[in-house]
Parts: sequence; C-alpha cells; structure tokens
Amino acid sequence: MASNVTKVVNSVSLSRPKFRYLSAWFCPFAHRATIALEHHHSRVDYEWVEALGWEQREDKNNVTGTGQEWWYHWKADELKRANPSALVPTLIPVDPDTGKSDEARAVYESLVTIDFVDNISGARGKDRLVPEDPYEAARCRIWADKVNRDLCSPYYGVLVRKEDSERKEHFQSIIKGLDAFSKELTKTPGPLFLAHGQLSNVDIALIPWAFRYYVFEHYRGDDFVISRPRYPELEPYFDWYDHVMELDAVKRTLPDKEKYLKHIGKYADSSARSKVANAVRRGVAAHELDDEKDEY
Repeated sequence: MASNVTKVVNSVSLSRPKFRYLSAWFCPFAHRATIALEHHHSRVDYEWVEALGWEQREDKNNVTGTGQEWWYHWKADELKRANPSALVPTLIPVDPDTGKSDEARAVYESLVTIDFVDNISGARGKDRLVPEDPYEAARCRIWADKVNRDLCSPYYGVLVRKEDSERKEHFQSIIKGLDAFSKELTKTPGPLFLAHGQLSNVDIALIPWAFRYYVFEHYRGDDFVISRPRYPELEPYFDWYDHVMELDAVKRTLPDKEKYLKHIGKYADSSARSKVANAVRRGVAAHELDDEKDEY
C-alpha cells in the first residue's frame, strides 16, 4: 500500500500546475502576475488570454476637452464569471488530465497572485519570491503593500488629476516613497530588496510602475522626470532599477514603450473610463477603488 501511495504522489508531483491567465498587455497590475509566472516558468504552465481591452463610446458633451470619444473597458465573459470585480490578473486552474478549467477556484488581486504562484510552484530557497524565513516574509508583505500604496497608486494621480498642483502632489508622493524604498534597500547588500540577489514580491510589486514612470515626461513635462542627476539621494533605487530591468523574467514581459505611451494617453487626457481612473477622478487612491462607486 505504501508503495502505491508513493507512486500517486510522484505522479502528481510530475504534473505541473497549469492556468488560464486572464490578463491585459497594458495593465501594470497584471504585469505583476506575468513576472511571477515567468520567474517560475519552469514550474508553472499558463495560457495567456487577453481578457480586457478598450472600446470607444460617444462623448456628446466633449468632457475630455480633446474632442476624443470616451474609452471604456470591454471585458471577456470568462473574466466576468471568474472574478466578481472582473479585473485582471485572474488565474483559473486547469485540470492537467481533462484540460477543463475551474472558474470556481479562480485566484485574483495582483499581490495575491504573486504569492499564490510562488506557493504553488514548489520553489525553494533563493528561487522563492516570498522568503521561507517567516520574519523576512512578513517584512516583504508589509513592503509590498507599502509599495502598492505609495509608489503605484500616485502614478494615476499624476496622470488623471487635472490641476497641476494635484499632479505635483502625487508626484512628490512618489519621490517620497522612492526615498523610503531606497533607504530600505540599503539594509541588505543589494541591489534587490532581499539579500543575495533573491527576487521578491516587493520587487515585483514595483517593477511594472517603475518601468512606466517614463510616461510622465511625455504627458506632464520635464518637472516630472525621475532621474539620477535630479534625485541623487535615490541612488539605491536607480541601482535596483538597472538590475531588475536586465532580469530575463522581467525583460520577457516588458510592453513596447511607444505602444504603451499611446495607450496611457487615455488616462492623461481623461478619456479613459476604468475603475482605476474613475476612483482617482472621484478623489481617492487607485488602490481604494470601489466596485460599485467606480463602475462604468
């Protein structure tokens, strides 16, 4: 009997987890899950499904002030069934034997998906994105949340808010957050958040937005440039940035800069109608969006 159990366990262990990955090429929240999946690409299989996009609807009163039509998200039926908020990223497990997906067991929320992919991958040691040490794991979860609030949400304030003073306030929030992040980076040998070059959920929480900060100069001008000469106190952050952008799991996931620049223009001219954009227009942070209040 024991040998039969061993055979079953071994059979299961040889079957890699597989998912239908409901995503959107432009979404930085989904980008987090993509990096986690690519980091564990030898341990987890996934099928990319473009489940969120844009469609134009008439702006009868020219509220955008640009003469452009409103841009609204369209959402795949599968996404609306699997995720109550109908947001990406959403991971739907696929039975390796039958090939059938189980929408009732879908996993979503970007920071949650990083942890989930890491756990289900079976990775150990430095390959983990959440450290095995419980204290370091706790520190990472605290900082992943802090990064989300202080370095990601204000990105949308810079783009969506209409008053220059408001945009600068959100931008300064980012600079303040990067200063705190830089100081935390110096607590380990670097250049990553964890010691010994171990990629973590904290790094992945920030990478999609750090990559996208370049859009500020195009849409908001030179005062919104984040550079070494202007902010020398952020040297640990810039060293971190240069390192993560050369990681294979990151390079494979980066969107085309010109294509993304055109996409994010919908936020910069207020023609985008998404839950994130609506929340920021309503005066709250992007991470405080409300499914009912910010529906469109």
